[in-house]
Amino acid sequence: MSSVVNDTRIPNNVDLSSDKRLQRALEEWQPSFVDWWCEMGPAGFQQDDVFLRTAISVDHEGWAHFDYVRMPEYRWGIFLADAVPDRTIGFGDEMGKPAWQQVPGEHRTTLRRLIVTQGDTEPASVEQQRLLGQTCPSLYDLRNLFQVNVEEGRHLWAMVYLLHSHFGRDGREEAEALLQRRSGDADKPRILGTFNEPCREWLSFFMFTFFTDRDGKYQLLALAESAFDPLSRTTRFMLTEEAHHMFVGETGILRVVQRSCELARLDPNGDVRAQGGIDLPTVQKYLNFWFSSSVDLFGGEVSSNAASFFASGLKGRAKEASYPDHVALEGSYSLPHLENGRLVDKDVALRAAMNEVLRDEYVEDCQRGVDKWNRTIKEGGSDFELKLPHRRFNRNVGLYAGQRYDVEGNPITEAQWAERAGSWLPSDADRAYVASLMTRPVYEPGKMAHWIAAPKQGIKGRPVDFEYVRHAPA
Repeated sequence: MSSVVNDTRIPNNVDLSSDKRLQRALEEWQPSFVDWWCEMGPAGFQQDDVFLRTAISVDHEGWAHFDYVRMPEYRWGIFLADAVPDRTIGFGDEMGKPAWQQVPGEHRTTLRRLIVTQGDTEPASVEQQRLLGQTCPSLYDLRNLFQVNVEEGRHLWAMVYLLHSHFGRDGREEAEALLQRRSGDADKPRILGTFNEPCREWLSFFMFTFFTDRDGKYQLLALAESAFDPLSRTTRFMLTEEAHHMFVGETGILRVVQRSCELARLDPNGDVRAQGGIDLPTVQKYLNFWFSSSVDLFGGEVSSNAASFFASGLKGRAKEASYPDHVALEGSYSLPHLENGRLVDKDVALRAAMNEVLRDEYVEDCQRGVDKWNRTIKEGGSDFELKLPHRRFNRNVGLYAGQRYDVEGNPITEAQWAERAGSWLPSDADRAYVASLMTRPVYEPGKMAHWIAAPKQGIKGRPVDFEYVRHAPA
C-alpha cells in the first residue's frame, strides 16, 4: 500500500517531497489553478460550506473523507493507484515486455497529446456547468453538482502531475494552456466538441453526467491499460471517483421521468407540460442530443491513430484481459459504409477499428441505464419507451459525419433531415420551456423543485433533508 501524505499543500502518494523541483513547479501552478477555479468554477457559491467527499487514500476501504468545506479550499491532490509489481505490457506489439516507468522518446509527442486531451475535458465540464447552481432543484442536487465539479478539478490535477513530472518544459506549457482555454469560446475553445456545448439546464447536466462522463469512463479504462505505468495508475484511481458522476446522471434522469409519470396521472389529458413537468418526448430529444454528441468523442470508426495507439501499447481496449487475442493482427471488424445512398458492409482491420470496439461497449453500457429508466416509466403507468438513437444519427466525427441518418440509422436526404430534425432534437422552444421550469432555485433542505422526484436516500448516511450546502442567497 502506497503512503499518502495529507498534511502538505498538495496531498499526494507520489513522494512529492523527494523531488523539490517538481514540488516547486506544482506549487507555482496551484495559485493559477485556484484563480481559474474562482473565475470559472461554480458561480455564486465559492464561500459556502459544502458537504463534500475528499480523496485521502487509494485504499478502496475508507479512501474518502466527508465533511463541510469551501470549494476554493478543497484539498485537490495527486493520487495514483498502487503499483502492480512487475507489471508487463498487456497488448500490442510490445506485449509481455516491462511496463514503462518513463516516457519512451519515440512516444513522447503522442503520449503528451493523449494526456492533454484527457486533461482538457476536466476543466471544460466545470466551465460548462458553472451557472447551474443558480437554478438547482434541491440542496441534494446542488451538492452533487459541486462534488462532480471538484472531482473534475482533481482529475485535472492528475493529468497536470503527469505533464509536469514526465514532459519537462513542454509539459509545463501544456499545463498552463489547460487553464487558458475556455468551453465554448470562439477564439480558444476546448479541444473536443462536446465540451464546448452549452449545459444550461439541469436536464442537460443529468444527460451529460450519464452519457458524456460515461465516455470518460471508457477512455479512462482504455488508458488504464497503457504501457506507460504512471498513466495507467493515475486513470485507475480516477475511475473510483468517476462512478459517482455517472450515478448522478442515471438517478437524476430516473427522478425526472418518475416525476413526469406522476404529473401525467394528475392531468385529465395526461399533459405533463400543463402540470409544470418535463414530458417524456422532450426527455427523449435531450437523450438523442447528448448521446450522439458523446458518441463522437470516441473518434473515427476507422482510425490509423487508434491502430497506432494499440500497436505501441499507448491505449488498449477497456478491460483488455477479457479479450482472447491481445495482439489483434489477424481479426477484422465489419462496418457499414454509405455508397450511392445505400449502406454496404466492409471489413476493416481490427486494429484500425479499436475506437468502434470501445464504442460498442459504451453503447451497451448506456442501454443498461435506459432500461432502468424504462422500468420506472412502466411502473409509473406510461407506455412510452425511451430509446437510444442509432450511433450513426447526428454525427459530426468519423465515418458518418456530414451525412444524414434518422434515429434508426437509415440514410435520409438533407430535405428529410430538415423536415424531421425538430422531432428528434431539442428545439429552441423545447430548451426555453425546460429552462423556464428552472428559473427559481430550491435552497430549503428537503424541498424539491416541482419537475423532479425526490431521491430515495441521502448521501453518506445523511437524510435527504440534510443541509448539504449551507447557502445564504444574496
